[in-house]
Formats: sequence, structure tokens, C-alpha cells
Amino acid sequence: MGYISFDKNQLVNLEYSLKRELIRTSRSGAYASSTIINCNTRKYHGLFICPMEDIDGDNHVLISSLDLSVVQHDEVFHFGVHKYPDGVYYPKGHKYLRDFQIETIPYFIYRVGGVLLKMERILSDDDRIMLKYTLLEAHSDTKLRFQPFLAFRNVHKLSKANFFVNTKYIPVENGIKLRMYDSYKYLYMQLSKKCEYVHVPDWYYNNEYIEEQERGYDYREDLYVPGYFEVPIKKGESVIFTAALNEMSPASISRKFNTELAKRSPRNNYEECLRSAAQQFICKRNGKTEIVAGYPWFGRWGRDTFISLPGLTLHAGNAKACREVLDTMSSEMKNGLFPNIGAGDDAALNSVDAPLWYFWALQEYSNVLPDRRQIWQIYGKKMKAVLDAYRNGTSFNIKMHDNGLVWQGTQGKALTWMDAVVNGRPVTPRMGFAVEINALWYNAIMFSLELASACGDAEFIERWKDIPERTKNSFLQTFWNADLGYFADVATYETADFSVRPNQIFACSLPYTMVTTDMAASALEKVKSMLLTPKGLRTLSPDSLEYKGVYFGNQEQRDSAYHQGTVWPWLLGHFCEGLLRVYDKQALPLVKKIAYGFEEDMTIAGIGSISEIYDGDPPYNPRGAIAQAWSVAEVLRILSLIKKYDK
Repeated sequence: MGYISFDKNQLVNLEYSLKRELIRTSRSGAYASSTIINCNTRKYHGLFICPMEDIDGDNHVLISSLDLSVVQHDEVFHFGVHKYPDGVYYPKGHKYLRDFQIETIPYFIYRVGGVLLKMERILSDDDRIMLKYTLLEAHSDTKLRFQPFLAFRNVHKLSKANFFVNTKYIPVENGIKLRMYDSYKYLYMQLSKKCEYVHVPDWYYNNEYIEEQERGYDYREDLYVPGYFEVPIKKGESVIFTAALNEMSPASISRKFNTELAKRSPRNNYEECLRSAAQQFICKRNGKTEIVAGYPWFGRWGRDTFISLPGLTLHAGNAKACREVLDTMSSEMKNGLFPNIGAGDDAALNSVDAPLWYFWALQEYSNVLPDRRQIWQIYGKKMKAVLDAYRNGTSFNIKMHDNGLVWQGTQGKALTWMDAVVNGRPVTPRMGFAVEINALWYNAIMFSLELASACGDAEFIERWKDIPERTKNSFLQTFWNADLGYFADVATYETADFSVRPNQIFACSLPYTMVTTDMAASALEKVKSMLLTPKGLRTLSPDSLEYKGVYFGNQEQRDSAYHQGTVWPWLLGHFCEGLLRVYDKQALPLVKKIAYGFEEDMTIAGIGSISEIYDGDPPYNPRGAIAQAWSVAEVLRILSLIKKYDK
């Protein structure tokens, strides 16, 4: 058995198998995703999903699924699975599944009668999906029939039957090319062996996606099936189906599959799974290298990029990608701010923490350089631009006040990472002086002064040398409460909110900190006792009247719980770092328990990855995106911290 594997009893159990999903990505951001029995439960699922630059630059589902049937003695056995209204699943191809494993690539074993068939799947970095079918056993003449279910729509939308579909196709070698709508490029579907294509265009109505239904969205879709491919296959023979936006010589399909297979690293242990998962978030497109915040629905987020960048790259052995992402993001800075979402004229610059996390990402990157002064030489101008913008004031009332602390916020906006807004109002209002923003601010100034000193930048030193002490004194006076033994989450000149939230951990974990060891120990103990779960830190103490322990329901209900008790794995990185700074090796048993507690997640939700969030209440069910960049990144970083301290 492989490290990640499922047997027939698990696969045939829909309650079990439909909650386990698999995603594979290309370096351009294309992906293939479904459940482990290939029954789509989300509008974001599909066999071939890729960015459409000519339309909107977003990902589009071209092939929703490829239904396989085995034909023997004129009897047809259908291996596909679709959910239809009234709880109907048809066909029930999962009952033929005997084994699903991930050794290097995913493979499925089907058995029906005397037929034993293996299916392997690869998505190449040049955006080509390849499915290899090998007939392991057969006692009589056998044919394979492939029926593509097409959508040709944005991942966030659903397809409905219409009269505008172009039902024509054009033959190509061992296959066809077609496009449902003229705005799309042609989709090429080919086989490695000569085949017969039978054109019988039809709509399959009301495919249901149970995850969308649960999330309160439209969940029914009509899919277009142009026809089917049929090919004979002999025992021991392999046939490869491939789809892409460009034609391929059938003679080279097998070679291409084998070449791609040779590039893959085995997912045969916990850390290898995490490293492989990390690579999936790094996207190279149009000369840019970016971080996809999470699959299947997130794009690039500025805040998530800088928080997850060190873990995904440096702690996964890929410093080159770290530099490329830093350069891409640096080029998009505007008025001292980075795009939170979007790019260019469509960029939303509504993140107060993204520019400050930029400094932390640079700090982490500096640790792998032969000379840290390179950071100031390459990025110093950008760093100064951020600091000056915050000191002088920039958008959304982001400004350093006379007390040395950064104030932020405007009505109706949520600028920190706790950014859920319902009916025009932030769920977690944090206007004023936020604890992590000012911890990051102090760290950014101190790191800049360190580099400026090393590089002899006297002008910068003269301008900024007196600020850190002022910031530190104000920070301790504003946020620390000795009687309570922890830090306020947000404060104004009149009030301070001492709800127990995790944001105070950053004052204890960042390279430059304003707090004493005793303060850090006390605050971390409070966080540990009230917020720590096996899957991350709660965003609010269960003692609070505002606490919501389950993330469930429609978007308004989910957003209301998002930062009001929901558990976030990414927070564990800085929590563990704070513990190690305070307690050194004494903290290792707990830190190891936290880090290796996610090994069980390799076979839950997003297989081989870590989910975005978890419920605040036991049993801490995974929620949100099935694979989240900063969740994977920070667990990788914790594993690196363990190696550093465990010597």
C-alpha cells in the first residue's frame, strides 16, 4: 500500500469518499480536481481547468469530467459518477473502484467481471491533461469508450443548456477539436491510438454539486456532451487520452506521459507531501511568478503571498522562486501599498498588513543570502517607500500617529487579515491601533535600520533612529495589561479591546520584538489555554458571547464565523516560533505535536495538502478551501524550526 491510499470499502462509501478531494496544478495555474471517486461535488471541480487570458484571465472549466465505459460482448459498464436531483447518483461507477493510491501520481484500479483496469492521471506544466488506461486483465475482446462532459465557463459560474453552443467539431489526428463558444480557444481531445469518434451532441441536465448546495449557492449545472471516442484495447496494452489547447502528435503522447512522470517526486511521506503541495501554489504566467492563495477558488492575494512565501519557497528548498515572487510583487507597489487582490488598474490596495509582511518575507529571504546587505541594495527603495507612506499617511487612514503607532481603518472597510464584511459592515471591526500591525511596524523599522546601518545609509538612519523607542513605549502602554497578562487586540485613544484573539502572538514571534520574555510567556500561555486546538488557533475565545464554533451555512453565516472562533492553521507558525523563543528546547514536545498532528490531514479534505480553516469546536472539521498556501507554508516552516532547535 502507498503512503496515501484508499480501499474499496472506503471508496464505495459516498459519505466518506465525497468528502475527500484531489487537486493537481500546473505552473501556469491550471488544475484538475475532483473527489477521490471522480464525482464532482463543486462547481470548481473539473478534469481540465485553465486560465483564459483572452476572456478574463480567470480559470475556466473546459472539461468537467471524462466518463469511461468498458464495452464487452455489447454490454456497457459505466465507470462515471454524477449526482442528479432527488439523491440519484448515475452511473454508479464508484462501485467498480477497488483501489486509489498516490505513489508519484494518482492512480485508480477498476474491476468489473474479468476486467481489471488501471487509470493514471498527469497534468503537465504546459497545461495538458493526460489519462493513461492500462488493461491489466481481460478474458474477451474489450473496448474503451470515453465521453467528455464539457462546460466552457468561468469557475465561479455554472453552465446552463442554451442554443448558442457550437455543436460542430473538426477532426484532428486520433481525435477532434471543438469549442462551445467562439470566444474560447479550441480544445483538442486526442488519443494515443487510432479511435472512432461518434458525434451525438446532447445536454445532460441538472448535475448537482452538493458542496455548493451546502454553501448556499446555485448548485445545478447542465453539461454538454458532444459525443464519444471508442478504441479497442488488449490485455497489457495502454491507451492515453489527452486534452489541451494545442494539438499533439499521437506518436509522442506516450513519450510525453513518461517524461512528465519522471519529473514527479514521490509523495511517500509526510514532508514530501507538504513540499509537493507547496509547489502547487507557485504560479508562473505572463513573465510573473505569483502565489495562488488557495485552491480551488482563490487567486493571488498580497497578504497571503508574503505570509506564505518563506514557507512555500525557502523552507521547501526553492530560494529562486522566493526572489521571483518578491520581484513580481515589488513591481506592483503603489503609494506604499500592495494589491490585496487584483492587479494593475483593477487592484484593490485595501490591506494594511501586506506591506508590513513584505518586510518579514525579506527578512526570511535575507537568511539564505551570503550577504544580507543585498536586501537593502535591491529592495531598499521599496522598503523606504512603505515606511514613508505609513509615516506620512496613505489610503484608508493608514498613518503613523505622533505616538509612533500605526492607525488604520475607515467605516465599512476591514483592512487587517480579519477582513470579513457582512452587509457592508466588518464582522470584526478593528479600526484604530491593531496589535499585529504595530508589532509588524516595529519589526519593519528595526530591520530597515539594521540594513541601513550595514550599508552606511546615514540619511535613513538619521530620519528613523528615534521612532522605534517611541513606538515601543506606546505599544506597551497601549496594549499590555499586567493584571490580565496578555495584550489587547485593538485600541483607540479611549478604549482597548481585550477579547482573547490570536493577533498578539506576532508581538512575541517576530525577529524584532518590543515585549519582554515574561510578557511573551504570559500572552502565549493565554493563547494556548483559550485558542489552541490540534488544527490551529481559534480566532476568538469560546468564552466570548460573539464566539461561533462551527463554520457552516450560506455566505453570510460563514463570514460571520470566519474570524469569530474559526480555527486557522497558519497562525501556528508564529505561535510555535514564539514558544521556541521563550522556552527554547522545552517547547519542542508541544511544537512537534502540533506540526505532526497534520499528518492525518494528508488523507482528509484536500488529499496531500492542508485546508484553509477548521471548526473551532471539536471534532475540528476541515472547512473552506481544500488546499491553502499559508496553511501548508507555516507547517513547513514549523518543521524547519523543529530541526533548528532540535540539535
